[in-house]
Amino acid sequence: MSQIRKIREEEIILAKHLLVLGKKNPDEYSFPKEVDEYEGGVMGSINFTLGDSGDYAGDIVQVEYHDQDGIRVLITLTQNSKGELLDMDFWKENFTKLLQYPKPVEVSVNTRGI
Repeated sequence: MSQIRKIREEEIILAKHLLVLGKKNPDEYSFPKEVDEYEGGVMGSINFTLGDSGDYAGDIVQVEYHDQDGIRVLITLTQNSKGELLDMDFWKENFTKLLQYPKPVEVSVNTRGI
């Protein structure tokens, strides 16, 4: 189930950090005032494009961190065919609720795969 809501400042800060890790210039991307929140916010995944989002055109970067309960969380920032941000997708390995939203210093580029 998805829900439209205002984008949070912490989401913009994290997405900009992920863009830098993905060797992109954050100033070249715009951030919407509203996002589509997936799964009722359980894991933190959001869609940046409302309406015509264009086709998925690949991952910009995938990072990981460990939630408060020690479970690994993967975050993938994706783009669409229009060159816009598409999703910031969170996947917690045990599918439980995200306990703490990560700060940029807590994430590192995922080099070991899923």
